Amino acid sequence: MSYKSYKSGKANGWVVLGLAVLLAATMAVCSLFGAVDFAWDEIQDSQIFWQLRLPRVIMGALVGAVLSVCGAAYQSIFRNPLTDPYVLGVSSGASLGAAVAILLGLEAFLWGVGGMALAAALLTVLLIYKIASIGNRMHTTTLLLTGVCLTLLISAVISFLMVLNQEKMDSIIFWTMGSFGSSSWTDVWMLLPVAAVGIGVVLWYSRDLNLLLAGSEAAQSMGCEVEKVKRVLLAATTLMVAFAVSSCGVIGFVGLIVPHAVRLVAGPDNRRVVPYAMLCGAIFVLLCDTLARTVLRPSELPVGSLTSMVGAPLFIYLLYRNKKTY
Repeated sequence: MSYKSYKSGKANGWVVLGLAVLLAATMAVCSLFGAVDFAWDEIQDSQIFWQLRLPRVIMGALVGAVLSVCGAAYQSIFRNPLTDPYVLGVSSGASLGAAVAILLGLEAFLWGVGGMALAAALLTVLLIYKIASIGNRMHTTTLLLTGVCLTLLISAVISFLMVLNQEKMDSIIFWTMGSFGSSSWTDVWMLLPVAAVGIGVVLWYSRDLNLLLAGSEAAQSMGCEVEKVKRVLLAATTLMVAFAVSSCGVIGFVGLIVPHAVRLVAGPDNRRVVPYAMLCGAIFVLLCDTLARTVLRPSELPVGSLTSMVGAPLFIYLLYRNKKTY
């Protein structure tokens, strides 16, 4: 790769700056709206704003950034445009852990549900890695198929548990659809360092993600340490998704549509896709969460349902507009 092509593939600093400013403005505006609206002069003395609304907004931005970056990474690692951050069973494992915690009455404990969801998500992914690994090599196709099969199995187990405990069914379903309603500063401080390190790792290996798109053998011939890169990226992205899901439940569609939308506009180079997707994903989830808490207030919609309802038509429109490029 020549210096000229390398330089042209890097993210445009002005675009990143513009998206960062737009994200900051979105966070500021979205923090004013919800079950209780705020004027700018009311913020300083409002405990509701500082203890409930602000951590919720920050969590929305963090989760949106994490899911979008992980989606971009998985689509390149697996060379499959339909791969999303939950393909390795993270969401199903977390959902099972959360369901068990809810059935055991752990909702009253700090991180009772979140802790069980995190532990179950990590155990599920470790099991999938173990099944799909042959020695020190990781077979991505087997990894993908194992994740799909285990996800279906766990979904069946969760359905069985809900049938046996119908009085807790609503709580389990609401959790699996995702919500930032219970987000706190504790959640923010737990996810923030994981997200910062994980996104930094994906950004560092963004050129290697481009090489992986050509296939393992081609990437190896171009100097990419394929197995090392896959292990590092899968570990970093899995940890990010596990912590995100355990904090707010399953928020679907973000990791699928945001990287695609960015590629349709900015091209396929992951050195652009990853930073742009990070910022666009944060903005997208913030807007969806603001709708979720305002459209039927004082009631609240699961944000995961809105990300799908808003994102799917937008994605279809972008595909239709750019169908000649596929």
